[in-house]
Amino acid sequence: MKINHKLLPIKAHFFFFMAAMGPILPQLPVFGRELGISSLVMGTITGILPIVFLFAKPLFGLIVDVYREYRKTIFMLVITVMGVCFALLNFVPPQPKVEVNFTAADSTAFTKCMDTDITDRDLCSNLTIRLICNSKCFRQPEMFIMNSVNSSNSSYCYFGNNSIANTTSSKLPCDINCEKDIDYDSQCLYKSISFWGFVILMSLGSIGFNVVNSISDAICFEVIGDDFDYGKQRVWGTVGFGVSALIAGYAVDFFSGNAMKYSPAIVVMMACCTIDLFACIKLKLPIMEAPDNIFKSIKDLLKNKHVATFLTFSVFAGIVDSFIIYYLFWYLEDLAEATGTKNVKLLEGLIVAAETLGGEVIFFSISGKILERFGHVHCFSMCFINYALRLGLISIVPSPWWIVPIEFIFQGPTYALTYTTIVAYANELAPPGASATMQGIAAGMDDGFGYAIGSFIGGILYNYMGGRNAMQVFSLLGVLCSIVHLLLHKTVLRQRETDKSNGHIEYKPPDLAIKITDNQIA
Repeated sequence: MKINHKLLPIKAHFFFFMAAMGPILPQLPVFGRELGISSLVMGTITGILPIVFLFAKPLFGLIVDVYREYRKTIFMLVITVMGVCFALLNFVPPQPKVEVNFTAADSTAFTKCMDTDITDRDLCSNLTIRLICNSKCFRQPEMFIMNSVNSSNSSYCYFGNNSIANTTSSKLPCDINCEKDIDYDSQCLYKSISFWGFVILMSLGSIGFNVVNSISDAICFEVIGDDFDYGKQRVWGTVGFGVSALIAGYAVDFFSGNAMKYSPAIVVMMACCTIDLFACIKLKLPIMEAPDNIFKSIKDLLKNKHVATFLTFSVFAGIVDSFIIYYLFWYLEDLAEATGTKNVKLLEGLIVAAETLGGEVIFFSISGKILERFGHVHCFSMCFINYALRLGLISIVPSPWWIVPIEFIFQGPTYALTYTTIVAYANELAPPGASATMQGIAAGMDDGFGYAIGSFIGGILYNYMGGRNAMQVFSLLGVLCSIVHLLLHKTVLRQRETDKSNGHIEYKPPDLAIKITDNQIA
């Protein structure tokens, strides 16, 4: 087999760049969950970030336009900063975990005090935590302050408003179960270095990833020209992502023991980032031009019904996909806790490997033939149905291990097919000379605004309805989108749209555009 040495650097960049992200990106929401961040707050954070991504790429284009001779240095610097930010997440101090469960035989002493005796500063320290306790000794849940939680000789201060029944001493004659006061603990968390360190590092790392990912595609098209297939280069990134996620998941479980340690995943990430930097030395970066006014472009394109419909459902595709991106592992860890499942990080690595090495590789290879057989409209409708089935099945599995085959089967018909359909459909609908603009707008609608809306709504639903019910809501949304999308194209958008009064022909449906193009060529 003949090796094309010209394409080796871009293949190596895709492989090692995505391999660096495999152990990190799927774990970011889970890492926040382990810090104590609620799904509502996490949804807000991940909802804001995609909007920032829309402005990050133009800003990068402006910087490299001013310093053109340093384009490659700036590109490699962004990769370095991204890797360092993600690595520093390993040093964000975790919140102390408290599990208190006393029996009547315990000699624990409870001292009566007033809540004013404990300052906010004490409550938000690692040495003092407020607890809500239940016992048959209490007429209703009572509040306690637990001091010196890291010491074996802990002391407790009781300042509930109700008297302790059946006892005249500070020793309880019955069992008592306590949990952290989540509401107050959250107030402490969101003022802490742990929270803001996580938010800043995750944001900077994610912005760096998004910028590098976008520029990598531009580099790829510059390198391959018209003679090679983009998908055959990009698939190496999918392989790298899946392999590294599996390796890192196994390593984290193997070295963690009783306490979760992400250090092995960070080591894998940094090693891949370092190798990627060496691969980037051989890359030739294209000149990045500042884009035109994206809002004016959207306004002009939205005048056409087909384009407006396509962009609207691209947003809905992003909304549905975002719940899996941001909350699948969150739900998996909740389910693992409920079912007593072990080796969770290995399981998460297996899921990513099943998604990428199985579903994505297969469907990225055959998606062109599927589009040719069924057409863009029907494929887009099928994608929503596939997402509905995927989410619905995950919501009813009795064990996290069932998610592995589901992801293996459905990652291809959902993410890979949707990605290909949106790119191809955008190319078909784009007016002459506006293909790049249309692609940028479609991507912005899908993984920009769509992800932002979906992650925010998903966080709210997860917080108030639970993961299972939230998944079923998004599953129903997929069914509704599929039906409405197909009906619109079978009714309102079926007829040829021509605006003769304005003296120009509007964009045609894809099938009609293909026929017109074929006739012109003949």
